[in-house]
Amino acid sequence: MFVADIKRVVEQVSRDKGIDREVLISALEEALKSAARKKFGSKIDIEVQYSDETGEIEVFQFKDVVEEVEDPTVEVTLEEGRELDAECEIGDSLGTKMDTSTFGRIAAQSAKQVIIQKMKDAEKDAVYANFIDRKGEIINGIVQRMDRGDIIVNLGHTEGALPVREQVPREGYRRGDRIRAYIMDVLHESRGPQIILSRAHPEFLVLLFKTEVPEISEGIVSIMGAAREPGVRAKIAVSSNNSDIDPVGACVGMKGSRVQNVVQELRGEKIDIIPWHVDAAKYVCNALAPAEISRVIIDETNRAMEVIVPDEFLSIAIGKRGQNVRLASRLTGWHLDVQSETKYNETMRSGYESIVALPGVGVSLADALYEKGFFSTEEISIASIDDLMQVRDMTEETAQELIDAARQAILEAEAQAEAEAEAAAQAENEVAEDEQDAVTSEDSDMTDEMEAEAEAEAAAQAETEVAEDEQDAVTSEDSDMTVEMEAETDNLEENEEPVTAEAETGENAATSAAPPADDDEAVEGDDAPR
Repeated sequence: MFVADIKRVVEQVSRDKGIDREVLISALEEALKSAARKKFGSKIDIEVQYSDETGEIEVFQFKDVVEEVEDPTVEVTLEEGRELDAECEIGDSLGTKMDTSTFGRIAAQSAKQVIIQKMKDAEKDAVYANFIDRKGEIINGIVQRMDRGDIIVNLGHTEGALPVREQVPREGYRRGDRIRAYIMDVLHESRGPQIILSRAHPEFLVLLFKTEVPEISEGIVSIMGAAREPGVRAKIAVSSNNSDIDPVGACVGMKGSRVQNVVQELRGEKIDIIPWHVDAAKYVCNALAPAEISRVIIDETNRAMEVIVPDEFLSIAIGKRGQNVRLASRLTGWHLDVQSETKYNETMRSGYESIVALPGVGVSLADALYEKGFFSTEEISIASIDDLMQVRDMTEETAQELIDAARQAILEAEAQAEAEAEAAAQAENEVAEDEQDAVTSEDSDMTDEMEAEAEAEAAAQAETEVAEDEQDAVTSEDSDMTVEMEAETDNLEENEEPVTAEAETGENAATSAAPPADDDEAVEGDDAPR
């Protein structure tokens, strides 16, 4: 066999990959069948058997014993068959052991590909079987890489994906960071099992409290519900089956140690722990804490509640950007409408006045309707005759008249509202047109101003050019005068030189014309200059 110790390899791969040993043996047998068919053709009849004792895989080729051979790959004559088995007869099937070393390189490569593919499929099935039972648990992993915003987490034998939608905002991770997440789903796809993780799921918060609070894991304290806005705020409702144990205090811990561990894991997410109550109204009041509740009006049919709070607690009950009432609604499962007492009283007063305004309705009848829960004409218009018959001194005829009058009043109110809306829209259009005209007028004024400024700039530029031309003319005249003065100076110098020459000539003539003096005088005259 081309593998020295098949048994040892099978056991080692089974331990390392978590694949069943029988699956690996089946993959090897299939690979050898594929290699034999690659070498001898697809018609060949072979069987592969694994010997657990020797740790060897044997390949046998079977041929049918016939009188006349038509296909040598699957048939053999009786004489040839009796050489292998002396007792064989026509119709028997004889098997001979094949030498796998003769399969060749191409057949071995085919067997290798089959083994690799079978091992991949077996590994995918093993991972899926391992994690499908862990769905809904918390798992630890290491950040492997980022893939288009998704975080790929190394979970040991496989990888999990933390999608962008399941990440907590403002949380950042780098490669190699440790991360805890909730196994939200395990998908069995063709490319392999895909484990979907989440850190934004409400169950992640519940499991973190189960880890930190022993009373929850022991079953003494139960978490009845949880609602989250990941990274910002969360609410959980807890109850206890032991009257001596406070469920809220058990979750908070000594000096807040237990809840602080959860907050640190969630990177500073604020957590409100409220006591659960079997009464839905009290449960909603607890969920809206710390706001005080004046009254609660319950609509069982639509599963909605109208919560009335004092004016000073309205902002607290609603919360920042409606966060508190939104989380309370998710936690309790009721649609909540929070109103202030002032607005509620105004609504009730306007509803009472609308009932009194109906034809044939006096104060006493309006009070009777008010007592039975009919607070406005809208409620009367959608009521049935049987509902109105519960009002004292009410007849079917009066009830029908009230319903018709209420519906007519609503139609008139809607028509009036539409007319007012059209008038308001028309007024807004007129205001917009006036503003547009004003803008157009301003634009035209600005255009005129810009044109005037442009003309002024052009005039100033023209004046500047004229001044420059005048300056150039003055400079030209000055240069001409300078040239003329230089020419006159040259003429004067030329005229002075002949005059000087004539003066020298006159002096010489006068000297030559003077009479000669005596010798003594001449001598004296000669000595004098010396």
